[in-house]
Amino acid sequence: MSLYRITAEEALHAPALITALDGWVDAGDAATTAAERIAALGDGEVVAEFDVDAVLDYRARRPLLDVVQGRLEQITWLSLNVRRVKADQRDLLVLTGPEPDYKWKEFGREVAEMALRLGVVESVCLGGIPAMVPHTRVTPVMMTGKDRTPTDTDPPLPAEFLRVPASAVNLVEIGLAEHGIPSVGFWAHVPHYVAGPYVGAALALVERAASHLGVTLSVQSLAQEALEERARLDSVVAERPDAQAYLEKLEEMPPQSEGAIAGAENIAAEVERFLRETTGDDRNPFEGP
Repeated sequence: MSLYRITAEEALHAPALITALDGWVDAGDAATTAAERIAALGDGEVVAEFDVDAVLDYRARRPLLDVVQGRLEQITWLSLNVRRVKADQRDLLVLTGPEPDYKWKEFGREVAEMALRLGVVESVCLGGIPAMVPHTRVTPVMMTGKDRTPTDTDPPLPAEFLRVPASAVNLVEIGLAEHGIPSVGFWAHVPHYVAGPYVGAALALVERAASHLGVTLSVQSLAQEALEERARLDSVVAERPDAQAYLEKLEEMPPQSEGAIAGAENIAAEVERFLRETTGDDRNPFEGP
């Protein structure tokens, strides 16, 4: 039995698949925020949906229950679907939702099958990675893909060979490429000290995806939110000398330093070392007491 079903089979023009899944490699909610904003630019028509009962562990990610005056009114279920949005003269198909807990291999195969059925001609996968970068710079975006053509401003890969925990988004990028569909991944570097959503990274992903696909996507609202976010972070820094000192240390690093991307253990060790030297404790200087 298939994990997905097509809900709208109409003619699509040069459709591109944009994939972002909630979970691993979605630091700062950068990827899912970017994908949701792209999907919201259209009418949000669902063209395909996956069977979440077959791929999710609800004990780990539970549906939401509305209780009104003691009555159990409604359960809101998680969804994993593909929505269609028009951008210039082509269709964008946005696959979003929680990263599957089960049946990864089958999920990867069926996303590729679905893409072929819908006539997808290229694929863009989005992600967010914690990195030792300051919020005062434009968010770096790393590119992956068999046939990738990075720009001069792309941060370099930190090594010729990396072995990292995989995500379901990686399966989509690999699977579509294996079926002859050009597929790339864009990975925003999210300042590791930012707790919660980071709009600046979402903005960078939308802009990069639009440039790669050759379409115009409205980013005014995201850009305004990113400015407000920058002001809030600047305010926190101004009130905390230890945070200011740490930020200055990050700003001294070259923008495309190969050390800009670090594993979680390396980041944690660096933060703890610096805090011990400057404050005598291991608290995050960007958080409250």
